[in-house]
Amino acid sequence: MENQQQNMTGSWQLNCPVEIPAETDRVTLAHGEGGRLSRKLIQERIVSVLKNECLEVSGDAARLPRIAGSLALTTDSFVVSPLFFPGGDIGSLAVYGTVNDLAVSGARPLWLTLSLIIEEGFPLLILDRVLQSLAEAASSTAVKIVAGDTKVVPRGAVDGLFINTAGVGELTEPVPPGPEFLAEHDELVVSGPIGQHGIAVLAAREELQFDPLPHSDCGSLLKAVEQLRGALGDRICCIRDATRGGVAAVLQEWAESSGLTLSIDERRVPVSPGVRGMSELLGLDPLHIANEGTMLIAVRQGAGHEAVSVLQTLSKTADARVIGIVKARGVAPVTVKRTLGPEQPLHDPLGSPLPRIC
Repeated sequence: MENQQQNMTGSWQLNCPVEIPAETDRVTLAHGEGGRLSRKLIQERIVSVLKNECLEVSGDAARLPRIAGSLALTTDSFVVSPLFFPGGDIGSLAVYGTVNDLAVSGARPLWLTLSLIIEEGFPLLILDRVLQSLAEAASSTAVKIVAGDTKVVPRGAVDGLFINTAGVGELTEPVPPGPEFLAEHDELVVSGPIGQHGIAVLAAREELQFDPLPHSDCGSLLKAVEQLRGALGDRICCIRDATRGGVAAVLQEWAESSGLTLSIDERRVPVSPGVRGMSELLGLDPLHIANEGTMLIAVRQGAGHEAVSVLQTLSKTADARVIGIVKARGVAPVTVKRTLGPEQPLHDPLGSPLPRIC
């Protein structure tokens, strides 16, 4: 029994910044059955950390104030492995990922819901650490977590902890019209170095001994989007955070929606030395690697350098670059001019080279 408990502790300890004693309290199936332990878990460990007037009511639904504008709604699930990685964890990832989806859609994030699916035996110390990180991310983006749910499943049914969120925001004018309104000569801008999140998660998962360790770009894009929209207004056509599938996936989706060819120059795309080195070593293309705090922006002809100037005033987006242009549909939906060689098609991979990264 003692050896089994030590093995359990070791498996949960991976990359967690909190030292977990073998005798620590753990989540049991009874924590998810709606009784005394469920109420204790929710009130003492969740609501007490995420406290606000909506959660204090403890009803079946949050009562939200009326707003004047139209609403945007998004939902996401987070299954990252490991739960902690350089630059973030599943808690901050869940908040920033949801907030960023609302921000790039033209909305001011207001409210989030939070659902936790917890594996039996999960250490309560780690749950506390995730919830604290989640609360800090929510506070930094001024969003309220107003409703949620907690389920506990038998050991082995999930990998520790899965999180599901829904986010609601108020659309603010002018809302970017979207990729179907792209036109020839529109310019493509990336907000910073690409591939950092996927490489950071991979390095943590495989315990790769790199010095320094790659850090995820996990963070809020809210301020960057607000300043960009304030400066460029209706000259912004579309914005997307380049998460799963990376920049390449966003380009493919935009090309499909617009019927045009999106062409980028690899030499202009910012890539950190650490990500470039690991990508070359592992045979990966940074354009296909996930980000969690980097976005792609399409702006009207002539507005690219102004967009970069605005973004470079913020530390989060200081390495923004114009990386390409929109052209009439050619032989491929997306093309890339490599560092060495001619322009060539940029294809989608059949599957993710790095699964379980968000």
